[in-house]
Amino acid sequence: MSNLIAANNMIAVVGTGVSGLSAARFLRDKKIPFVLFDTREVPPAQAVIATEFAQVHCEFGVWDEALLQSASEIILSPGLPLSTAAIAAAREAGVAVIGDVELFVRYAKAPIVAITGSNGKSTVTTLVAEMAKAAGIKVAVGGNLGTPVLQLLDDQVQLYVLELSSFQLETLNSLAAEVACLLNVSADHLDRYAGMAAYRAAKQRIYKNARHLVVNRDDPLTQPCASGAGNVSSFGTEADVKNMALQEQDGDYWLCDGSQALMLACELKLPGKHNMANALAALAIGKAVGLTHQQMLPVLRSFKGLAHRCQWVATSAGVTYYNDSKGTNVGATVAAINGLAQDGKKLIVILGGVAKEQSFSALVPALKAHARGCVLIGQDAALIAAVLEGELTYQYADSMPEAVKKAQALALAGDSVLLSPACASLDMFSDYQARGDAFCQAVGRVQ
Repeated sequence: MSNLIAANNMIAVVGTGVSGLSAARFLRDKKIPFVLFDTREVPPAQAVIATEFAQVHCEFGVWDEALLQSASEIILSPGLPLSTAAIAAAREAGVAVIGDVELFVRYAKAPIVAITGSNGKSTVTTLVAEMAKAAGIKVAVGGNLGTPVLQLLDDQVQLYVLELSSFQLETLNSLAAEVACLLNVSADHLDRYAGMAAYRAAKQRIYKNARHLVVNRDDPLTQPCASGAGNVSSFGTEADVKNMALQEQDGDYWLCDGSQALMLACELKLPGKHNMANALAALAIGKAVGLTHQQMLPVLRSFKGLAHRCQWVATSAGVTYYNDSKGTNVGATVAAINGLAQDGKKLIVILGGVAKEQSFSALVPALKAHARGCVLIGQDAALIAAVLEGELTYQYADSMPEAVKKAQALALAGDSVLLSPACASLDMFSDYQARGDAFCQAVGRVQ
């Protein structure tokens, strides 16, 4: 346990979103003094704060930076970058800045499986947790997915399975996971990072002091940069005599552990080759933590996927609709396009939202190979149009219902309409779930 925490000094909790309030409740229950900070003058959770933390001093809007710098430690919301001026000044003054995950690690007694990546981390995290549960292990799962980590703490837990974002990893120093996996690295959040090197470095922090590393053979950016890493195993979509692999035999794809065929890929209920890779990743992680094939494979056969991640919505008039609203970056959308197009059918892809300073040029090869056309929405639709010009048919839409109607009009029998925006959602929706829900509702109206 940190001496700063144990010393009962004042902690600054910066940000009053889900993770910030979770940290505040944790500190309150531990009787550790703290102050709440938020950049917004009226935080969305103000009513909750007034009820639960009526005696806590709050700094909303403009902060007393001297007070912030007097803190023994800052617990920073992952939504706020370390480069925020007041945070940077506090760090310069010698104040340690951590996140709620670092605080969690100080108290967690059970081993931790930590999973990150630009794409697929929620699916893999859920699969690994379900595999461990099937093996009779008392599991707690959360982090960037679902429950904030501090709410997971329980002395009865035997294994923690955490999805961690690059933002969470920035303020995490003492993880030392039992198994750490970096699934893939593709351009994302470049509005926050100086470039791909900085983004990759944030992701790679998951490997620090891990006992066992799981890497993606198909993605060199997942290879550990630091020397002296722990045990390393891998997964990938090419044959490998020692690790989890996808192998083709007589026209069928098999999930394999080295030379041992485990199950036909077509038994997966998750569509697309990218989900075959996710399944292999889950198998590799599960094996590293001590699970057997017999414990893991039934979970792969029964798992139907997560909402908003290449989720089947409906089939109407020969056209199938898929909701991949969680496709918030170019890499995720390319994976969805290539995955759903494995049977050679054409796609109509709904794209657009907040670009996050990404380049959309990487979309073009996948779209030209597998799409009949695109419908563009959101504030940065013109940026996508610029790379599609002369390459592929596209139309603009001002709303999700209009986008679905235009996609339906472009589709032929046998085609699929895919919502995979390659962008954040906050220009038009409260979050990606709301965007996906709007898509599903619009599909219901056009049937």
